[in-house]
Amino acid sequence: MITSEQREKLSGWFAGRLPDDLFEELTEITVDREEITVIGRIPAPRLAEGAPAGERDAALESRAQEFRERTREDRMAVAREAEHRFGRKVSWGVECGGRRTLFTHVAAPVMTRLRQPERQVLDTLIAGGVARSRSEALAWCVRLVQRHTDDWLAELRESLDHVRRVRSQGPDITPDPAPRADEDSGADEEE
Repeated sequence: MITSEQREKLSGWFAGRLPDDLFEELTEITVDREEITVIGRIPAPRLAEGAPAGERDAALESRAQEFRERTREDRMAVAREAEHRFGRKVSWGVECGGRRTLFTHVAAPVMTRLRQPERQVLDTLIAGGVARSRSEALAWCVRLVQRHTDDWLAELRESLDHVRRVRSQGPDITPDPAPRADEDSGADEEE
């Protein structure tokens, strides 16, 4: 995890580096060990009042695709700089008309050891058609936990930031050596 200060610097870097006309608004920047995801709002397509849902969906999908193609060069130039500077891949997405679309993004492997009861949960999700594989079922579980515990996770992240701040204010890692018995302790030897 990165600290709040690092997150602020990263967000500031992107806000300053992105071309002014790329997004209507830079809505979110998320970061983990492997990836930085940059999401911005783009204008929704103009549709007739009361347009059917299918037409609306197709228009939003087309707008996101058009943005992706038109801005590829600019986004990739920023991504190259950011990847060099921050040591993480950069992924992109847009919000348009209330819909979020993510472009190509990192799917990082996560090693874990699950006991049979946990594997049975994943296998039940597969049998129920919720997921096609254990990996997909595990990702589904993580998203479910995330959705229901956002407040708790935010509080935990804040606590970790606090621990990092306290640690950074502590004494040096290598303490001063204890005075030897034959060294002057500062007291008068003559009485």
